[in-house]
Amino acid sequence: QVQLVESGGGLVLVGQSLKLSCAASGSTFGINYMGWYRQAPGKQRELVADISSGGRTNYADSVKGRFTISRDNAKNTVYLQMNSLKPEDTAVYFCNARMMRFGAPADYWGQGTQVTVSS
Repeated sequence: QVQLVESGGGLVLVGQSLKLSCAASGSTFGINYMGWYRQAPGKQRELVADISSGGRTNYADSVKGRFTISRDNAKNTVYLQMNSLKPEDTAVYFCNARMMRFGAPADYWGQGTQVTVSS
């Protein structure tokens, strides 16, 4: 099993920045992708950004140019630097780790951290 613990959420004003962190522990060998998803009230969970173990990144169009995902493989930690925050970025942000288990992809999730952007 993999445990994911997020930190760094909070309440900020429009245009400000936040940095989220997510540390993985447990059976972390073989984690391929790590990423961030978010879910706003009444909406489906959506991918924000992910990063492969080799450093290849992928971003949702809505955050390109504002958010940066990074990863420290030695610490099994993934970060999300969020700049120029907008009210529509308000959501619960979930950390995700993906790996292969017994030949099939397995997803692990953190408990979520609230990000609120106020105007």
